[in-house]
Amino acid sequence: DNSPEFVPKCRTCRRQAREQSGEGDHHEGLSSDEELTPTEVENFQKSKDNVLEDSRKIFEDVHADFCDIRKILLKFQEWKEKFPDSYCDAYISFCLPKLLNPLIRVQLISWNPLEQNFTDLEGMPWFRAIEEFSVAENVSESK
Repeated sequence: DNSPEFVPKCRTCRRQAREQSGEGDHHEGLSSDEELTPTEVENFQKSKDNVLEDSRKIFEDVHADFCDIRKILLKFQEWKEKFPDSYCDAYISFCLPKLLNPLIRVQLISWNPLEQNFTDLEGMPWFRAIEEFSVAENVSESK
């Protein structure tokens, strides 16, 4: 209900300030507390760009075999096929989430599910690699 007795005083003050300044881009029902100033938007974008740039540098000195999830999982698959007993004794299924976590987090830094053209998690290369590994692991266990 938007009757005056139910509208908080701060909201009324902001509405009056908008009316006096001639701002016509406010939509009723949206909180002006959540609106960012152009300076805040620019600072946020600069900060975001810096984080994305830094994230690209994280694995630049790492050998390709150890920063690609698919290649890592292939090594574990080979281990399981060649030495199934030691693979089982090492509890690899419990270790893989912790091992892959940093690699996945770096890939998710720029992911935003609120954007219109975002990629589903299921469509990301790391997700498909883990899914393929899990299917292969389940097939080999059923044998």
